[in-house]
Parts: sequence; C-alpha cells; structure tokens
Amino acid sequence: MVEATETTGITHTAPAGMPRGLVVVFAVACGLSVANLYYAQPILYDITRSFGTSEADAGLVVTLSQIGYALGLALLLPLGDILNRRRLLPAVMLVTAVGLVVSALAPSIGVLVGVALVVGVGSTVAQMLVPMAASLADNATRGRVIGQVMTGLLLGILLARTVSGFVAGVASWRVVYVMAAVVTVLMAVVLRRVLPGETERPSIRYGALLGSTVQLFRTEPLLRRRIVFGALGMAAFSAFWTTMAFVLSGSPYHYGAATIGLFGLVGAAGALFANLAGRWADRGLTRTTTLVFAALVAISFLPLWFGGHDLTMMIVGVLILDIGVQGLQVTNQSIIYRLAPEARSRINSAYMVWYFVGGALGSATASWLYGTHRWAGVCLLGVGIGTAAVALALVDAARHTVHPVPAMQEAPAA
Repeated sequence: MVEATETTGITHTAPAGMPRGLVVVFAVACGLSVANLYYAQPILYDITRSFGTSEADAGLVVTLSQIGYALGLALLLPLGDILNRRRLLPAVMLVTAVGLVVSALAPSIGVLVGVALVVGVGSTVAQMLVPMAASLADNATRGRVIGQVMTGLLLGILLARTVSGFVAGVASWRVVYVMAAVVTVLMAVVLRRVLPGETERPSIRYGALLGSTVQLFRTEPLLRRRIVFGALGMAAFSAFWTTMAFVLSGSPYHYGAATIGLFGLVGAAGALFANLAGRWADRGLTRTTTLVFAALVAISFLPLWFGGHDLTMMIVGVLILDIGVQGLQVTNQSIIYRLAPEARSRINSAYMVWYFVGGALGSATASWLYGTHRWAGVCLLGVGIGTAAVALALVDAARHTVHPVPAMQEAPAA
C-alpha cells in the first residue's frame, strides 16, 4: 500500500507491520525515558527536608523538568524526521544519564532545579519513539500500536512514582537519581542494538525543519484542536500529581515516600485503558471517546477533594483521573499521526510542546494554590480544567459533525 502527501510529493511505502517484540521494546523504552520526569514527585517532601526549602521551591523541580521537556519537544524532537534515530536516541539518553548523576550529587535546591531542565530535555526520547512506532505500523493497526506503546509510556509515568517512593524509603532520594542514570544507560545500549536502520532520511536544514513544524501548527486546524485537549488534560494531571505528595505526607495520612509512591500503582491500572483507546480510535469513535475521557477528568476531582481525608475516595479519584487523561492522550495521538506520514516527529513536536506547557502551567499553578488555599484550591483548579475540556468537546462535536479529510490523511480522523 502507498501513502502520498500533497505537501511534498514524496511517496512512501506503507510498512507491512511492526513485530510484537519490537513493540514491547518501544513500550519499555518509552516508559523508562519518560519516567525521568516523574521520579521527583513522590519525594518532593524529602527534598524540602533535605535542603530546608519551601514546598513551592521543591515543586520547581517538577516544573523545570516539564519546561525542559517542552523545549526538547520544540527543538530536539523534529530531528527525528531527518536524522538516523538509531544513533540519535541513544546519544540523547546518555546525555540524560549525565544529568541524572548530577541530580544525585546536587549540593543545593538551585542545582537540582537547574539540572531538572537538562533531564527534561533528554526525556524527549519517549516522544521520538512514538511517531517512529506509528511509521513502522501498518494503517489497519496504527491506533492499536500507538495504544500499546503509549501504555508503556504511561506505565512509566505512573510506576516511576512507585519505584521512586520505594527506593527513597529504603535508601534516600539521591539513590533514586543514581538508579535512573543506570537504567537510562542500559536502555541506550539496547536501543542502539534493536532499532531498525534508517539509511535514507530527508535532507532539510534545521531552520527549515523548525519552520515546517510551525507551519503544520498554523495550517492544520485539527492539530490545533487536539493540542487544546491535550494541554488541558496534562494540566489537570500535573496539578494533582505535583501536590499529591504534600497531601499524603500531612494530616491525617502522614505517609512516607514509599507509601506515597504506591499510588502510582493505582494510576497504572488506568493506563490499561490506553490500549482500548487506541482500538476505539481505529474504529473511528474519537468524538465519543474525547467527550467521555474529558468528562472523566472533570469528575475525578470530586472524589479527590474528599480524598484529602478519605483514602478510598483518593484512590477512586486517582483511577478516574488517569483513565481520563490517558484515554484522551491516545485518542489525540491516534488522530494527529494520520495527518502527514512524512512529518510525524514534527506533528508530535507541535502537539507535545503545548501538551507539556499545559503540564508546567498546571504544576506551577497547583503548587501556588496549595500554598495559599491548600488541597481545596487544587481540586477546584482540576474541576475547572476538566469542565473546560468537556465544554470544548461539546462545541467541537457541534461544529465538526463531519470532519473534512485532508488529502494527505490516511483515514477519517475525528
């Protein structure tokens, strides 16, 4: 089967499919790469005590890592369309490992916050692998493959908290960063061995490459709409997970880092819905899933509100939130990767930059609100973000009952 685009005239032969074993490697690599962004969240309380700093200052470790991730998505991710990813990805992971070692040795909160920016940039390997998997998959199973790879990525996000909390509880928060550095180096070696070669890559100047990413954002209204949904979902997700450690370490819970990290297991159960979201996207149910998952994000903060003093409600809220955010993310990516097969890294760059800008704004706002209005302020923020997503889903469905299919598109999107 042949795919062609109006914008370049380049003809691409569609792949016969992606081997199951390679899908697993991609999923694991995505999870381990993105986990570097989230190891800090359950140990923020330990970091505040270690450096004698405020909760807001410690929260900057998360905020700066997400800003770094957004910078990497804007400046590094588009290179996946022109450079050999078998060489590029392991090199980026090794630089990330250096940043993690410096984090483990950080003598002050300022150094830890500064290096978080570097670790965030390097963690974009996860988002280079997702469009690569989309290119290796065939048309009929692309949504399913994306869902499976995203399941690994999402499990990495959530289980990072569990592993981090456990390691910090047994040893210290500094050992968490040492562990992350070792795992990152090992994964770099594996990727160098198993990634398929890419001997012929388009010849595009770096400036033109970044310019074409901006052009995709300007000319694709479907991409812009999905960016808004993604940014809202990530803002709600980050608002909760950035402040959750402060709630669970205080009254009435008084949990340590190891126990706080276990909440990642609750969220991991929700990650299983990522695969289902991908299957539903292959069936063209994206408008329905967008509305449902957006509603779950809004609803989740109601039990989370009561979760400030009720453990059962906290668990229920975490599960609902993660199902909503992860389902919305897979739906979005299943749609946008159909827009331009030869520019999937750039499409992912445009999408994910705003996705993590939303995350950084969510974590920064939630940290400030927790300091001024405690847990109630954070939950009100989450309800507001989720409600905005639901309203936009309803408006989008009303305005785009039938979406025009771009000439470069492979199948109806949303």
